[in-house]
Amino acid sequence: MQDFRDLKVWEKAHKLVLAVYVSTASFPSEERFGLPSQMRRAAASVPANIAEGCVRSSDADFARFLHTAMGSASEVEYFSLLARDLGFLTDMSHQKLTNDAQEVKRMLAALIGRLRADS
Repeated sequence: MQDFRDLKVWEKAHKLVLAVYVSTASFPSEERFGLPSQMRRAAASVPANIAEGCVRSSDADFARFLHTAMGSASEVEYFSLLARDLGFLTDMSHQKLTNDAQEVKRMLAALIGRLRADS
């Protein structure tokens, strides 16, 4: 068992959540329970799954949670694109969130690869 806070990918994923919260704060109030909520939940799911996976009893279990985290990071990418296309995000904000989510996905893929190699 390892402390999730020691993982660079968790740290990067946590920063992604914070960026999503800041980026969605200015969405229209009528969207409050729609897209901003979905984006925030998807983003928060990434570091939460990393944290939960850290306490699992096997590398295979941990890898399953990392795959779930990767799926949530992909959701953030899509929601960012949708928000941009709806005019809720600027091109620059969309690109930053997309780049951050893609970096997290690359880091997750590398960690999954290391877990498989160790097994």
